[in-house]
Order: sequence, then C-alpha cells, then structure tokens
Amino acid sequence: MKHGVRLTALALSLMLSACQIVGPDYHLPKDAALNRPDLQGELAGKGVDAISAPVPEDWWRLYQDQRLDQLIEQAMLANTDLRVAAANLLRARRQVEEAQAAGGFHSSVTLGAQRLQESGEAYLLTEKVPVANVGDVGISTSYQFDLFGTLQRGIEAAQANADATQAASDIARITLVADVVRAYTQVCAANEEQGIAQQSLDLQHESLKLTQRLRDAGRGDETQVTRSQTQFKSLGAELPRYTAARQSGLFQLSMLLAKPLDQLPTGVATCKELPHIAQVMPVGDGAALLKRRPDVRQAERRLAVATAGIGVATGELYPDISIGATIGSVGILDDIGKPATNRWGFGPLLNWTVPANGSRARIHEAEASTQAALARFDGTVLNAIRETQTSLAQYTALLERRDALADAQQSAQQAADQTHRFFKAGRASFLADLQATRTYTDVRAQLASANTQVAMGQIDLFLALGGGWESARK
Repeated sequence: MKHGVRLTALALSLMLSACQIVGPDYHLPKDAALNRPDLQGELAGKGVDAISAPVPEDWWRLYQDQRLDQLIEQAMLANTDLRVAAANLLRARRQVEEAQAAGGFHSSVTLGAQRLQESGEAYLLTEKVPVANVGDVGISTSYQFDLFGTLQRGIEAAQANADATQAASDIARITLVADVVRAYTQVCAANEEQGIAQQSLDLQHESLKLTQRLRDAGRGDETQVTRSQTQFKSLGAELPRYTAARQSGLFQLSMLLAKPLDQLPTGVATCKELPHIAQVMPVGDGAALLKRRPDVRQAERRLAVATAGIGVATGELYPDISIGATIGSVGILDDIGKPATNRWGFGPLLNWTVPANGSRARIHEAEASTQAALARFDGTVLNAIRETQTSLAQYTALLERRDALADAQQSAQQAADQTHRFFKAGRASFLADLQATRTYTDVRAQLASANTQVAMGQIDLFLALGGGWESARK
C-alpha cells in the first residue's frame, strides 16, 4: 500500500514538473496598423465643422427630438437583428462556460445487472461456466491535469470569441440606430420638400393662368402657353416622388420597430422638420476612434481567437494526463457488496494518441489562420480611418454647398421682395413678380434638398465614428 502511494506521488511530481503552456501568448504585433501613430491623429480639420470632443454614447440625443428618442427606444426592444445578436451572444457565453468546465474533476456511476453466460476458456477453464445473474456496481472519479495548457488555450479562444460576438452585437446596435435616424429623416425631408414643391406648383399654375389670359387678350402667343403648361406638368410629375420617399421611410421604420404603420408614434408620418444638431459635431481623434469602433474590436478579438487556436492545435501533440480512483462491486448478483466481489483502485492515467503528420499540419493551418486574422485586423483599422476621413470630407462639402445655397436663398428672397414692392407700386409686371417668387421657391427647394443631404451626412459620419454602443454594455 505504501509503495503504491509513493508511486502515485512520484508520478504526480513528474507531471507537475512538466507544466507548460503550449502555443504563443497573445499580443498585438508591434507592426500592426493599430500601433502606427502616423495613421491616427486629429480627425477634425480646419475645413470641418467638427471638434475633437468625445463622441457621446447616445449621439442621437444631440438632436433633442423626443419623437426620435421614442423611435429608437422602441427599436431597441423589438428589432429582430438585435434579438439575433443577443441570442448569438448568449450562445458564445455558454461556450465560455463549457470551455471552463473542461478538464478538472469528472465522475461517473455504473449500475447494471444481466443474465450472463461467460466463456469458460476465457478464464482457462475446460468446462462450461454456469449461467448466472451478474451485477456491476461502481463509482469512479478522476481529475484531468492541464499540464500543457491546452484547456487554458481553449478557454482563451472561447472568451475571445465571446468578446468578438459582443462587438458584433454592438455593430448591430449602432447600425440599427443609424437606420432609424435615417428613415425618420427621410420621412421628415420628404414631407418638407413636398410642401415646397407644392408651392412651386401653385406658383406655376398662376403663371400658366396669366399666360393664358395674355394670349386671350392678344398680348401673348400659344408658344408661351405651351411652355408654361410643360413646366407646370413637369413640376406636378415630381410630387409622387416625395410621396414614395415618405412611404419608403415609414415602411423602413415599421420593419425596424416590428410594428405596423398605424402603431408608429404619433406625428412621425406628418413630420416636416429635419432633425437638427444645434452644435459643432464632436468627432474625437484617431486613437479614440480605433478604440471606440466595435468592428475594430471585433477584428482584434478574432485575432486573439486565431492565436489561441495555435495552442489548441499544438496541444494535440501531447498526452492527456489524469489521476483517478474507482470503487465498486462485480460478481454474482446475490454476492454484490461482499468482500469477494468488491474492488477499488487509484492512480495516474496517461492517454496519448501518437501525433501523425495531420497534427503538425493543423498547427501550420492555425498559424496561417492567425496571419489571415492579422491581415483582416489591419484592413479593418485602415478601413475605419478611411471611412471616417471620407465621411468628414463629404460632410464638409455638403456643408459648403448648403451654406452657398443659403446665401442664394437670401438673395432670391431679397429679389422677390423687391420685385413684389415694384409690382405693388406699378413699376413691375405681375409676370415679373411671379417669376421672382418662383425663383425664390426653386432655391428654397434646392436648399431643402441640401439640408437633407447634410442630415444624412451627419448620420453617416456618426456611424463611421462608431458611437452609440457603450451604454448597452453598462
């Protein structure tokens, strides 16, 4: 007995002395794109209406629009994409628990009985062994040692995968918010632009009636009437486009909120004022951007998964070592539990599948996967910077165009007011007054369209900045 204990202790000492962690420890390579300061820096430039202030967690609240806040709140609760993301995240977390439960203690219980005819020759007997009722009762327990860190690498891979899944959930969240704001903006813009288009149509109708009266009075010709009719019909043909845009936005909101149109919040379908941010856009800097964007974090965690996979593949080269104990009783059913049928044992167990060429190939495959994950991570970082810089440049151009049209609107309004005063004083014709007012209305329509483009550009910029997921994890 003492000899067996000493042997077990010696075996345990040898196993523990062999402890090591297979595979490389995870760390970002020094030459990764994330570690290059020259790719980062300030995002807000001189020509951009933006500052290097932190992006708010709930950036849509900068609009100070309660109806929009209500839409986003309802979408967060009901959207199917977020439900899928939540289910994927729950599954990933359970996979972490499964990986953590691997190794360690394992126990089993055996309880069986059968009518058995054993082979006499199997026991070196020449006569037939009697048929008997045989029972088998046993309890066994074992502890698997993670001497080479294979299980630890599996836990690291599962945890990194859960982190990547969390990042995917964050991506779904900020995308949903951007889609809701975009659809709501589309509805408001369509209603506003339709109102301006209707005003232009009404003015053109007045112009048409005037040219018809002038023709009937012999002061005009049919060509002027035809030209005026053509312009009137052309303007009228634009109205269905705004109706379709409004309905498209409403259908999009209906899908995002998982609600029928008649259950959308009151006032959404009739909104005529664009969501407006009454402050300079906060964009932060390049370093903050790369830490904030969940797609960058997702790609970095995928790299960690691939790196841990090298350790898991390398662990296949090493044996599984455990120590266990069993106690039980095997024999004639009537004698179960008697000294003659009892058995017990304890000691170390080594289970080793001798590595073949396939095992080495799987290690090289895991190493190649890590290189691919690193390339994808670098590509994600570069794409994040490109998207943000592009969105900023486009936003700047949209602002400049909007400002130029705002100046043009002021000039057109002044011209229209002056012409109207001349008309009232008898110094300008009604047609000139009508034409000046119509020009002002046309510029208003262009400015309304430019404001819509600015609003959409703001949404694209916030989406590129990656804000809006942090509060979901608190």
